[in-house]
Amino acid sequence: MESSVKITSIIVSAVIFLALVGIGIYFQVKPTQTVTVSGISTVKAVPDLVSIYFNIETEGETAKKAKDSNARIVDDVTTALIKLGLERKDITTENFNVYPNYVWKNGERKQEGYKASHRIRVQLKDDKMDDVGEVIDAGVNNEAGISYINFELSQDLQNKYKKQALEQATKDARRKAEGIASGLGKKLGRVISVTSQEFNYYPWRVYEAVGEASIKEAKSAVTEIQPGEQEISGRVSIVYALR
Repeated sequence: MESSVKITSIIVSAVIFLALVGIGIYFQVKPTQTVTVSGISTVKAVPDLVSIYFNIETEGETAKKAKDSNARIVDDVTTALIKLGLERKDITTENFNVYPNYVWKNGERKQEGYKASHRIRVQLKDDKMDDVGEVIDAGVNNEAGISYINFELSQDLQNKYKKQALEQATKDARRKAEGIASGLGKKLGRVISVTSQEFNYYPWRVYEAVGEASIKEAKSAVTEIQPGEQEISGRVSIVYALR
């Protein structure tokens, strides 16, 4: 008798366990109604930097000679810029490369020494934009060429506007989801997933050297064009559960 009771208890326990497992599996695989929406926002931003990009190119019989010649010019440019009141942190290397210099002669491709290319970025805050002309002269007078000039956002402003744009995009997504849920006679449930699709910010180019660079054009590009408001967009994708 006692044995049969134990067996019965074991069977009942097993049935309850399997039932609980089955319920758990059901709720795990039960399809949840969801809605996927994209939120978009656009914010206005005024650039607080002007960046001048210089390119220094030198040649030499050996890679070392090309590099040393390049380094001398970079040092001269840097020294001239510091004399204008810039700090070293305002002058940064964007790219540096030393490579064989190939030329075509009599239908054949031949190597003639080496080339060194060094691109530096000179960054001015918005309260020093009047110094652009002197900065350009300091570079050009020391054998540097101008590649292009941009109006840009500092990292602090990028962070500020990115947060603002994505916050607004998230609110836009929720409004859309609520409208869809209401139209279906449902209510908005929990957030299933969120994806930040993009934050569109690109520097605004005001001058780019094409062919023979014009120093006069480079200076006037910055002095005559004031950095007005520019649009920055943010986009998110959110999946909500419906209930």
